[in-house]
Amino acid sequence: MAAEMKEFIKENGSLVIGQYTIEQVYAGMKGMVGMVTETSKLDPEEGIRFRGYSIPELRVKLPKAPGGSEPLPEGIFYLMLIGELPTEEDVVMVSNAWARRSNVPKHVFDMLDELPKNTHPMTQFSAAILALQTESVFAAAYRKGMNKKDYWDSMYEDVMNLIARLPRVAAYIYRRAYKNSVHIEPDPKLDWGANFAHMLGYDDYDMKRLMRLYLTIHADHEGGNVSAHATHLVGSALSDAYLSFASGMNGLAGPLHGLANQEVVRWIMDLRDHYKGAMPTKAQIKEYVIQTMNEGKVVPGYGHAVLRKTDPRFTAQMEFALKYMPDDENCKIVHMLYEVVPEYLSTIQKIKNPWPNVDAHSGALLIHYGMVEYDFYTVLFGVSRALGVLASLLWDRALGNPLERPGSVTSEWMKGQAEKAHA
Repeated sequence: MAAEMKEFIKENGSLVIGQYTIEQVYAGMKGMVGMVTETSKLDPEEGIRFRGYSIPELRVKLPKAPGGSEPLPEGIFYLMLIGELPTEEDVVMVSNAWARRSNVPKHVFDMLDELPKNTHPMTQFSAAILALQTESVFAAAYRKGMNKKDYWDSMYEDVMNLIARLPRVAAYIYRRAYKNSVHIEPDPKLDWGANFAHMLGYDDYDMKRLMRLYLTIHADHEGGNVSAHATHLVGSALSDAYLSFASGMNGLAGPLHGLANQEVVRWIMDLRDHYKGAMPTKAQIKEYVIQTMNEGKVVPGYGHAVLRKTDPRFTAQMEFALKYMPDDENCKIVHMLYEVVPEYLSTIQKIKNPWPNVDAHSGALLIHYGMVEYDFYTVLFGVSRALGVLASLLWDRALGNPLERPGSVTSEWMKGQAEKAHA
């Protein structure tokens, strides 16, 4: 594929594929094509596709655990990495490989134990990933000296080892912060997602089912989002998987990215408190939405930088809720919000996307099974996001992608260009 890519660039490198505006440069480069990410593509109208497959298709086509109804995360990782739908044997192979590689060095746990217990879980998660960097096969091989063509080999070891260890690290942080440091040993007989739920302390089969779905649908969202782009950018400097992924997680921890799932739950709890714990009506929900907007705030979980329709990941979670917890009050509120918020936001001219994104529903599902520690939700997101961004990072090394170094200009230079254009 690397040779094919080089030949393609040689033959078509001068082809102009688009233009961008001053507004795009100032507005976070939204919509500007500036990188290639093979694992997934986000279409504004169709939603996310993983190697061409939609989420509804993958919920049917990807292998499932025995007796399970949701796809195994191992399967979507295989698809993103290889580009082909896995067989059940392929998924078992990945699951077994991660189980063998999941041992976490003691110094990582020792480091975490030195942090105050009230340190935000995402801060602990990022620190633990950096502490794991002592295990980097890529860094050790690069230090000894190796051919560029071999970069992907040691990066593969890093990627597989890191993904294997993340659930153990995340579970340790959760049990330390919220369960009096009573830790639960992994069960190597379980698949990756079910074992994660087990180590967190949730052995209800439906929670394991939810964890598989959660880890699958949060895995990737093309390459331009903050966590994916940060991982790619740092990786382009030939930083190893641990350093690169930690940078992505620092981006995911921002309230405009992965931290949004916490904000949704807090907003729903504030809504319930506003009506003294009673189940609100649709009219009351609309009233509270308008109050939120009038205070200069946003309704968390609604809107997306790219999507112009309901996020298919929201739909997948709503279907899960209707099937397994139809009477859950928080989920009912989420579903009423879906009836109220888009209709109201559509009346506000400047809002281009009034539809819910993935964060609008995930917290309500987790609360149903007893995970009420909102600050930890983004760590779950991070464990899942590793599948996509690390698959992409491995492809960056396999293809020999260069250091990312876009140009930058000053506002004075930009004003000069505008003056020339209007002269």
